[in-house]
Amino acid sequence: MIEQLTPRILENKDWATLLFVITFAVVAMTKSAYETRFSEFSKLIFSDKYAKIYRDNNHMKSSFTVGLFFVQIVSFAFFIQLSMSVFGYASKTDWVLFIQIATILLYFILAKYLVEKIVATSFNIDEFVDLFNLQKVTYRTYIGVLILPINAVLFYYDGIPKSIPLAIIAISLCISVYSYFISIKTYQNAIISKLFYFILYLCALEIAPYYFLYYWITKGSA
Repeated sequence: MIEQLTPRILENKDWATLLFVITFAVVAMTKSAYETRFSEFSKLIFSDKYAKIYRDNNHMKSSFTVGLFFVQIVSFAFFIQLSMSVFGYASKTDWVLFIQIATILLYFILAKYLVEKIVATSFNIDEFVDLFNLQKVTYRTYIGVLILPINAVLFYYDGIPKSIPLAIIAISLCISVYSYFISIKTYQNAIISKLFYFILYLCALEIAPYYFLYYWITKGSA
């Protein structure tokens, strides 16, 4: 009796391994090049010293910010794909899906930033929005760096409980809300003087885009 052999399908994880190595290397090089700044950055959740020291908008275009922005995109893209995998919507080893998610994230963040700049110019609140954006980028990058090693562990671990991505999302939201309170506290004088424009800006550009993105994702996966 001839035994029929069934080909075994192996998941390709090499692309993820390479990307994790590159991303961790970027973090290591950034830490080495900006040792003092990275040290203050790592304490961001416990102290607002970093936000006070590096509040100049020129820091938005520094190699420190650009390097960690790359880390942020990769980290969030991995987390989204891993979450989709946990809830049965996708495969965590699908590199094409990863590129799609990372591209959407990149365009979403850059498009949102461009629209914010246009609205800020229209409302004559350029300086305030630039500073506010720097605060948001800083805390968003902090979250991305924090969850990067978690992504690396979860990617090579099967049978991830659904509670883990939900807990990470909850903690990330708490940090994001905390960052808004810090920003409002830091720029309260500027906000009070232009309260109407700030509320309009907050509703139109901070709440609405994420609501529509959530609606699009949930509707698309339904």
